[in-house]
Amino acid sequence: MKILVVGGGGREHAIIRKLRENPEVTEIYALPGNAGIAADAVCVNVKATDIDGIVEFAKGHPVDFAVVAPDDPLALGCVDRLHALGIPCFGPDARAARIEASKVFAKDLMKKYGIPTAAYEVFEDAEKALEYVKGCPLPVVVKADGLALGKGVTICFTRDEAAAAVRACMLDGAFGASGSRIVVEEFLEGPEVSVLAFTDGHVVKPMVSSMDHKRVGDGDVGPNTGGMGTIAPNPCYTPEVAERCMREIFLPTIAAMREEGCPFKGCLYFGLMVTANGPKVIEYNCRFGDPETQVVLPLLKSDLLTIMMAVENGTLADTPVEFSDGAACCVMLASGGYPGKYEKGKAIDLGSAEAMAQVFHSGTARDAAGNLVTAGGRVLGIACTADDLPTAIDRAYAAADQVKWDGMICRRDIGKRALSILEGRQ
Repeated sequence: MKILVVGGGGREHAIIRKLRENPEVTEIYALPGNAGIAADAVCVNVKATDIDGIVEFAKGHPVDFAVVAPDDPLALGCVDRLHALGIPCFGPDARAARIEASKVFAKDLMKKYGIPTAAYEVFEDAEKALEYVKGCPLPVVVKADGLALGKGVTICFTRDEAAAAVRACMLDGAFGASGSRIVVEEFLEGPEVSVLAFTDGHVVKPMVSSMDHKRVGDGDVGPNTGGMGTIAPNPCYTPEVAERCMREIFLPTIAAMREEGCPFKGCLYFGLMVTANGPKVIEYNCRFGDPETQVVLPLLKSDLLTIMMAVENGTLADTPVEFSDGAACCVMLASGGYPGKYEKGKAIDLGSAEAMAQVFHSGTARDAAGNLVTAGGRVLGIACTADDLPTAIDRAYAAADQVKWDGMICRRDIGKRALSILEGRQ
């Protein structure tokens, strides 16, 4: 089988690595891929947002199955266009992708169908939003409506911070058109849990839970990033919480999407907060998370391509989705200055990291001499599995310490919060 994978980050690298385990896969095309993915697939210089370019490539290079991984091409209708060519795909169509592409759509959906989430208000007028945050309860969360690379959410503890977040979105254009409409919502308290789930529009099969570390600095300080590391499973996601999520959130969400005439097929990401009043939805993503994928897929025992095809064919109920009982940790290595301005083109020395861990490339390239160099904010994800979480964390950091480039940064406390929770139960 020949597979087309749209995307070029660490998430796509992890997906491609897993797809290669199926012996029927003979070729994988990555559009655009990156320097690390090039070792596992044929990289084609077509941007993930160039839907016309992706379609033209698919016309000239017959493929048996496509995986559209990032949010932007999903929202732009990449799956719709590939389906029109007769290519089976893993991923939601554009109408279903609105569950991530529009925070307002997602919040209104939850409100209509009684899915637990934070109270909220929607604003399209900056002056009205600024007036609202003068008197709303604090802390408050300001969210850009559209896609913003995981950075369009600001937790505001003061009225000045709330006003600044509104201005950044609506007046300063910090997130472009994505911030022209905003959601201002209640601040929820409790541990966060990420759950990715396979769904064919009827059946929901959750993957192992994970814990993301969004802020750039140790101790959860500094601005939000696309994610500085993850562990799996998340100790806050107990069997009792999982049962409530399935009953109150997962199945109702899938039913709501069907009822709205936009059934969701693919990977639906549930960003959850386990509050004193039970689990609530912080956000939905219409695809695999990054870097959650880098800890979830290494724990998957079942064949990924078989599952993806079952999602497309509507036969997920009859398809095993099994995970190992172990644990995983992924430490992200980033360019200095990220998530703000950062330099590219720094020479990367991997040391012996690849012999010690799975090294997933996020933002890498080759220079004119063929040397591996940095080409993004988040550059590499260093992932390890083990029978237990402490060992997985130790292995990931031992491998991460092998990697060197000028200005490299990484958090040193990935998994620390999870370990303290586990230790408190002993």
